[in-house]
Amino acid sequence: MPRTPDEIAVHLLVEGGHREHVRFTTIQEFQKWYQGVLVPKSDSRDFVNVPLKTSQGEYMVIRPSAILGIRVEPVYLSSNLDRNQMADE
Repeated sequence: MPRTPDEIAVHLLVEGGHREHVRFTTIQEFQKWYQGVLVPKSDSRDFVNVPLKTSQGEYMVIRPSAILGIRVEPVYLSSNLDRNQMADE
């Protein structure tokens, strides 16, 4: 059975060599933002909101046309190994 990631880390590679790191709770949440916000305005110089999962009151906006690449990485915060079983061996 495949493991389910605890969150999805998205690395935005922005023109000028900048990198931004954003986290989503599920891949579906990222896909909804990507397809609903980013793709329709991919050539736009207008700012769009980037959802942040940090403290309240913090936000980020970005110009979609400035994004050169996106790397999506599943993040696993725990292991499926039974540590007691490993200690007994």
